[in-house]
Amino acid sequence: MAQPHVRRGVKVGEAIAQDIVRKIGAENLPPGTPLPSEAQMIEEYGVGRGSLREALRILEVHGLISIKPGPRGGPIVAEVSAAMFGRMSTLYFQAGRMTFRELMEARLVMEPVMARLAAERRDADMAKALGAIAEDTPLDDDGGYLSHSGDFHRFVASMSGNGMLDLFSGSLGHIFHERVSGLFFPKARRAKVRQAHAEIAEAIQAGDADRAETLMREHMQEYATYVKRRNPALMNEVVGWQ
Repeated sequence: MAQPHVRRGVKVGEAIAQDIVRKIGAENLPPGTPLPSEAQMIEEYGVGRGSLREALRILEVHGLISIKPGPRGGPIVAEVSAAMFGRMSTLYFQAGRMTFRELMEARLVMEPVMARLAAERRDADMAKALGAIAEDTPLDDDGGYLSHSGDFHRFVASMSGNGMLDLFSGSLGHIFHERVSGLFFPKARRAKVRQAHAEIAEAIQAGDADRAETLMREHMQEYATYVKRRNPALMNEVVGWQ
């Protein structure tokens, strides 16, 4: 029976959860992979049903597994999600009385850095795809505009080659847009946004890290200024647990 090493102060359920996560990583299990059944894991870890279920519940709450119901169900590996990470983070943001002003400031720091890294580590195919996202952004369709704009920023983050920045920035973007889903540039200003995206994509494709960083900073600052003007009370609002 392979009982996990339990550090002082760590509950058995937490130790099992940590061991399951280590195994998912070590075996490079993709999302959707079924984990051993409850009965198998009880035997493997030599623990009671309560401790194992506590472990699975910890992982489920954190979005790292899902539990499929039914006789053929059980724990399944979930995709690492910026949205789920963001929801988890909002608990700490609310407890720490952190505001949307601080969230915006964090995005203003991270997004230009990711644009710089994307240019420094540029991938020709991804850079071409980024340019297409910018070029194809619709201006009159609210849903299409919002979707393409979000895709553009997420794609730049993925091109940075830094998984932590990608996850952190994605989670902050999700938190922000969950709160202000309808607060985006009006149609009259969207052509300028599309042009800004196109210029950022061109700088990344050319490997011009300084220009990519500067353009992204200017673009993000312009949006931050717009949000502050349209919804000034939001800046001092504490981020709520989602």
